[in-house]
Amino acid sequence: MTFIRGPLCLLLALAAGCASGAPTRAPNLAPPTERSLLGPGDVFTLEIVGEKDLPHEYQVASDGTVDIPYVHTLKVADLEAQEVARLVRGRLIAEKILIDPSVVVQVKEYASRHITLLGQVAKPGSFPLLSGMSLIQAISQAGGLTAVASASHVNLTRKTGGKQQTVEIDVGAIIDGRAPDIPLQAGDQIYVHERLF
Repeated sequence: MTFIRGPLCLLLALAAGCASGAPTRAPNLAPPTERSLLGPGDVFTLEIVGEKDLPHEYQVASDGTVDIPYVHTLKVADLEAQEVARLVRGRLIAEKILIDPSVVVQVKEYASRHITLLGQVAKPGSFPLLSGMSLIQAISQAGGLTAVASASHVNLTRKTGGKQQTVEIDVGAIIDGRAPDIPLQAGDQIYVHERLF
């Protein structure tokens, strides 16, 4: 009896060891799309060349608008930086304030770009998406996994092209170097499940 049990235990131990060391395939998830449209809370600089006395930094209001001298209130939400520059330039010409103005707009901070972490993380909530942020960095920003978190059962939900996709990710495999880290995009939702005891 002990003869059969011994090799069986050894075989199970070897199988477990092989499974934990085996590389894990990356989930079939749509690659992140870089969102460069302005939204509420975003901060951008606007320079009208030759007009040095005007403010240079603006923050998009909660209704998606911004107040700019000479052109007053403009709706800038869901516009690219160059579209805002064209809009301001067109308004300056239409109002006969300047004949041929040169307007430069650069985004300083995308505060409207967020990710959400829920479930078994130390500080669940919504966090700003930093440039190049990955899943492991996001979990770290949320204070890491709790003691009862299931690192192998983490759901990531992403909207791409109007469709929503949810995949299950083994964060433990990423930490161990058996799977690649996952780059995130604005709007990603991460849910860390509780371990079953």
